[in-house]
Amino acid sequence: MSTARHRGLITASIMLATVMQALDTTIANVALPHMQGALSATLDQVGWVLTSYIIAAAIMTPPTGFLAARFGRKRVFMVAVSGFTLASMLCGAATSLDEMVVFRLLQGVFGAGLVPLSQAVLLDTYPRERHASAMAMWGMGVMVGPILGPTLGGYLTEVYNWRWVFYINMPFGMLALLGILTFVPETSADRGRPFDWFGFTLLSLAIGSLQLMLDRGQSQDWFTSSEIVIESVLSALFLYMFVVHMLTDRRPFLEPGLFRDRNYSLGLVFIFVVGIILLATLALLPPFLQNLMGYPVVTTGFVLAPRGVGTMTAMLLVGRLAGKVDPRGMILAGLSLTAFSLWEMSLFTLQVDSWTLVRTGVTQGLGLGFIFVPLSTITFSTLKPQWRTEGTAMFSLMRNLGSSIGISVMVTLLARNTQVNHALLGSHLTPFNSALQAAGHAWDPGTAAGALALNNEVTRQAATIAYLSDFRMMMWVTLLAIPLIGLLRSPRHSAGNDDVKTMAGEA
Repeated sequence: MSTARHRGLITASIMLATVMQALDTTIANVALPHMQGALSATLDQVGWVLTSYIIAAAIMTPPTGFLAARFGRKRVFMVAVSGFTLASMLCGAATSLDEMVVFRLLQGVFGAGLVPLSQAVLLDTYPRERHASAMAMWGMGVMVGPILGPTLGGYLTEVYNWRWVFYINMPFGMLALLGILTFVPETSADRGRPFDWFGFTLLSLAIGSLQLMLDRGQSQDWFTSSEIVIESVLSALFLYMFVVHMLTDRRPFLEPGLFRDRNYSLGLVFIFVVGIILLATLALLPPFLQNLMGYPVVTTGFVLAPRGVGTMTAMLLVGRLAGKVDPRGMILAGLSLTAFSLWEMSLFTLQVDSWTLVRTGVTQGLGLGFIFVPLSTITFSTLKPQWRTEGTAMFSLMRNLGSSIGISVMVTLLARNTQVNHALLGSHLTPFNSALQAAGHAWDPGTAAGALALNNEVTRQAATIAYLSDFRMMMWVTLLAIPLIGLLRSPRHSAGNDDVKTMAGEA
């Protein structure tokens, strides 16, 4: 069978596409200040460079399953890679903020399907007994990409130009397209399959409203703003209408049977938690290192990079342990390591050394790696093969929603707790405070320079405590997910007759 002969080349081709898309979730973040000057944009305006991509990708992820079924998976994959590569080149050549936002929207539209399509191709390319190894390879791209994004983005911006943050996608895209064209087999296309436009519109409006609310909430002071109230109400209303429509329509946009599979439904909850931890941590650590500890951009990237080494190491180990160790045990070990690393991070001070930063990053990377691969395997172990592309699309959507909600909540808590801590610390600054007296003239509140220096230090310490509170909050979120492991069914004992037949057919 040609698929079996070319498994290695198929894997390499789709991994290039996966890495390309995964890198773009974080690679542009560090280049924003440079884009702001080049595009003559305000801080609030340049934020749309990230927002436009996130919203477009979120809305276009769910239709991936339908498009693959209607037009053939290979054809959709090739269009997605071509469009994403072209949009990346246009982003690099953008001369105004309007152009950049439009091109980033296109990037999100075409890039939305790359991760779920690559996961579905791998699940179909490898027999069921090798799914864990396949998910280990795929997981490296999905998990390591966002971790290495700030490092690569900082290096390209510092050494070359911010435009290379987008141009770097061109060689990846061309090689991926060539490999997919040559080696990936096409699936059958159901040309007569109807598209549920009403369901798609409802889900798109729900996701779009939610993403807009999450992205703009902090800058608009959340529910004191009528804009945020309207977006939250619309999101809840459209989601309710979508669920009712899905459960009552004969051919809904999403098949309800997807969510009747217990492992799959629990897998969506777990990947939501992984999304919170992965990108929320990456959103908090760079400003902590740069603004409070004075790390340069490039140094920050290098300090964060070992996190990816930990993830890759865990995934290589998981690939070897597959079939020998219960995946639920590996998920438990991963959640425990992740919670432990977050507990250590909640004890950071502004004098924390680089080795401690690297060590906790590697520990967290190991933990996330031990979660992601077994989770991907056990989530799809009992799902019917015809629902795989649709299922992987929802899997990716939940990870992205977890990231968006996690970042939004953590940034909001950071801002609020910084204000609260500043007020509490400031209440102790009296002329009778012995520590303040020992500081001498440098922090003398009676002079303008002393008062300014004192306020800056109070703000710095208040922000530090707020960061540590965020890390502790994520630790509790991780620990609360652990009891759900007991509800997962082991793939060895949950495969029914349909699965056995499927495995025989694949063999």
